[in-house]
Amino acid sequence: MNAAVRGQPLAMTLLERALATGRIAPAYLFSGPQGVGRALAARAFAAALLESPVGRIERGNHPDLLWMEPTYKKGDRLLTRAEAIADGALPRSLPQVRLEQIRAITIFLGRPPVERTRQVIVIDGAEAMGEAAANALLKTLEEPGAGVFVLIAQSGARLLPTVRSRCQKIPFYCLGADLVAEILAAHRATVSAEVLAMAQGSPGRALELVAWLESVPAELLAEVRQWAKQPVDLRTALGLARRIDGQLALEVQIPLVDYLEHLVWNSGSFDSTARLEQLEALRGQLTGYVSPRLAWEVALAGLKR
Repeated sequence: MNAAVRGQPLAMTLLERALATGRIAPAYLFSGPQGVGRALAARAFAAALLESPVGRIERGNHPDLLWMEPTYKKGDRLLTRAEAIADGALPRSLPQVRLEQIRAITIFLGRPPVERTRQVIVIDGAEAMGEAAANALLKTLEEPGAGVFVLIAQSGARLLPTVRSRCQKIPFYCLGADLVAEILAAHRATVSAEVLAMAQGSPGRALELVAWLESVPAELLAEVRQWAKQPVDLRTALGLARRIDGQLALEVQIPLVDYLEHLVWNSGSFDSTARLEQLEALRGQLTGYVSPRLAWEVALAGLKR
């Protein structure tokens, strides 16, 4: 299994030891930066637990595997990110792991395993779980039956402490520059030095940033770069906030905060510390369901909260 994920020796050693000894925990937390192999490791671990080829796990057609990710709500439908894009466009709200999805886990575990003695449930993006969903999941974690849970999250701190305490933590770390370059070359990806710096040791993040930069209008990026170089007047700042909120879905706005932080950090301006604090506050507001336009206006105009 170790060959499935590169650059994560500790995580893979912990998982291989659990498989070798047969001491499988009811729940695991794969915690670390996105794009460094957490999902790859989860597929390899699920394949080992279910004694199945990894290809079958990747295709999602194993009856004893339930792979779950945050969803958007459109009417009475729950849509994954891919389904929302196929449906026309990303909704303006952020995706969540919802109570309905946790109820689906309960139904899944309510039947016996089909092919093996275990069932595997993977929640990719567990940090996007709402409070009601997290409380419902907690009850399931207390009595998982034949289920083995794998929660994938960037930080365990964003999970309920009671959920986190029931999981064995498997840590994942940023990769070295040489390995990142090798992985990107294998994907035949051309990545700028700016994107590599923002990716911070995550080849998956680098690939996502390339796609993100292509999705943002060039004129808007130029305005953002100008703001990062030096403060702008109130009217210009409010206009930029209006255009960001009007042209970008909320999911696309959050990487823009990362981009601005990178630009400000490298600008060397005298007020960079204060502006970075404003941007960090902005990130919390965008993920905390504050009005996006208002949050951008406060951050870009440098208004006091």
